[in-house]
Amino acid sequence: MTNITKLSVQDIRFPTSKDLTGSDAIHTDPDYSATYVTILTSDQNLKGFGIAFTIGKGNDIVAECIKHFFPIFDGMNLNDLENNIGELWFKCVDHSQLRWLGPEKGVVHMAVAAVFNALWDLIAKNNNKPLWRFIIESHPDTIMKWLTFKYIEDVLSPEEAYKILNDSQINKNERINTVIKEGYPSYTTAAGWLGYSDEKIIDLCQQYMGSGWRHFKIKVGLDLEADVKRLELIRKTIGEECSIMVDANQQWNINQSIKHINAYKKFNLLFVEEPTSPDDVLGFAKIKKEIGNVKLATGEACGGRIMFKQFLESGAMNICQIDSCRLGSINEILTVLLMAHKFNVPVFPHAGGVGLCEYVQHLCMIDYILINGVKDNKVVEYQDSLHEHFIYPCKIENGNYMPPLDHGYSIEMKQNSVNKFSYPNGEYWKNN
Repeated sequence: MTNITKLSVQDIRFPTSKDLTGSDAIHTDPDYSATYVTILTSDQNLKGFGIAFTIGKGNDIVAECIKHFFPIFDGMNLNDLENNIGELWFKCVDHSQLRWLGPEKGVVHMAVAAVFNALWDLIAKNNNKPLWRFIIESHPDTIMKWLTFKYIEDVLSPEEAYKILNDSQINKNERINTVIKEGYPSYTTAAGWLGYSDEKIIDLCQQYMGSGWRHFKIKVGLDLEADVKRLELIRKTIGEECSIMVDANQQWNINQSIKHINAYKKFNLLFVEEPTSPDDVLGFAKIKKEIGNVKLATGEACGGRIMFKQFLESGAMNICQIDSCRLGSINEILTVLLMAHKFNVPVFPHAGGVGLCEYVQHLCMIDYILINGVKDNKVVEYQDSLHEHFIYPCKIENGNYMPPLDHGYSIEMKQNSVNKFSYPNGEYWKNN
């Protein structure tokens, strides 16, 4: 009988601000960072790993918050963990004292995400499966026990969710075979960081086109004239057959959003991401009324399922961008995927950060096979940095995420990387 024997967390930071990887209109100098949770068990060969993603300062705050949840799981038997993962999740998010810091949003919710990302990694490994396979091969009755419908039952009842899960079983094996053969389409953000020069962006667009990508996301927001000139260069470089998306990262107010988006219309954008505050559901609805058929995407900064409920029900969100470390791990992610499916809003998971590509490769497989059944009109974000620090980095073929085959949630880091980039005492940070 295998038990959890120790839980720990480390503050890992990568100096991406040096080359402006990840830079946008608001976050001009990010150091991609992870609160790296490790779970040891009485089986020395069985460990769980999980992260929450931040961009530097404050990573330590999330790490400290994570520690408050460790006593709940210390010594727990893995069979009890798997059988009660839904109740345990709600026990954490509804903690009588810690919930005051949220509730179910912000640092405390990111802490829950990191812990449960590690727990789900451990559960999948204990079952000798990649996480996506463990999830999709679980019975709908079992999956329902993982979920909470508190605050969202007015738009998604347990009965509706069960029907979606049950109906998806019919063609499940066919979809598994399809995704193993074809993979899942992605778009690249790696060519379009705001701090990059025009020359670098054009060169990167050409490189990624040569590797099979046909969808490119560009950061915008500081200067309308400069944005238009850059978009003209990119459209000329990639041609009319490829898609452009833009991301303002919450830079504008409502009127500015309308002005900028209408100025971009001539570039036939696939979507505009986060034009304004990620909490302003009514603001998104106002923008949508004034920009015609341009699609609005948001979600990476939505703190929980309740925000997604409001965006989806109101029609203010045209593309749903879940984040694997902002939502409360698999338990909450599944409820958002189910809501998005009900409202016929496609899910394009966010992956602009360290480890997020490794996570979303599982989430897109789950959405396609278990819930939505459609993938060819969707693209999942991919950014090409820091994958070398993971033991099982995501695999891309011709612009498509290929299903991961390693057991677990694919987030275990190489020990040398952990030692080098631990903050503040890792080798890199002591010398810089």
